[in-house]
Amino acid sequence: MHTLASPARFVRLSGKVMPWLLALTVILLTFGVVEALFISPPDYQQGDTVRIMYVHVPSAWMSMMIYTVIAAASASFLIWKHPLADIAARESAPLGAAFTFVTLVTGSLWGKPMWGAWWVWDARLTSVLILSFLYIGYIALSDAYATQERGKKICAILALVGFVNIPVIRFSVEWWNTLHQPASLIRAGGIAIDNAMLIPLFAMGLAFTCFYLLLLTVRIKTALLEQRIRRLQFSGQ
Repeated sequence: MHTLASPARFVRLSGKVMPWLLALTVILLTFGVVEALFISPPDYQQGDTVRIMYVHVPSAWMSMMIYTVIAAASASFLIWKHPLADIAARESAPLGAAFTFVTLVTGSLWGKPMWGAWWVWDARLTSVLILSFLYIGYIALSDAYATQERGKKICAILALVGFVNIPVIRFSVEWWNTLHQPASLIRAGGIAIDNAMLIPLFAMGLAFTCFYLLLLTVRIKTALLEQRIRRLQFSGQ
């Protein structure tokens, strides 16, 4: 972890990794979209409406995964003072907020034909909405304290406190009686999705993950470059 925390080493490594992430994103996204739209069968109850799942579910995965990354990076920053930990957390937040927004929008589009309403105060939906507020709050706070050590610590603490919402999202359909369907992948009875739908779903999930890693790498490199420019400007004054 200390080796990867070196900004100079990260820049060198990212130059080698980014082309592979770009290639994987394009390949997996192309495969996933073709499978989702043209090859996977319609659901026997939902019909072609189920195809929203191939964007909605991976986006939901990403929204929770990215917040977990932010919380882990925040803990690393507070405990070990890793130079890149705070940057990784701050640069991940807008990406996580975007995926959460896509989750809410696609969930609303999916909920209208299934439930007859664009929005219900379901436990799963409400906890994801809270997640979006946590992202917005983190972004606003990090912008307010862009260069202050105290602000960085406050953002890290907020991220760790907000992480309690992640297991609430994950287990909400099991803890409460909700309209949202229960888990179909990680469940006691095994996977409840046919391979014809499972394969494109995982392909889209991997594509979104590679896309996030690609954008995060670009954003971290940009942030490091901006830091270097500010230091040069400060030293030249």
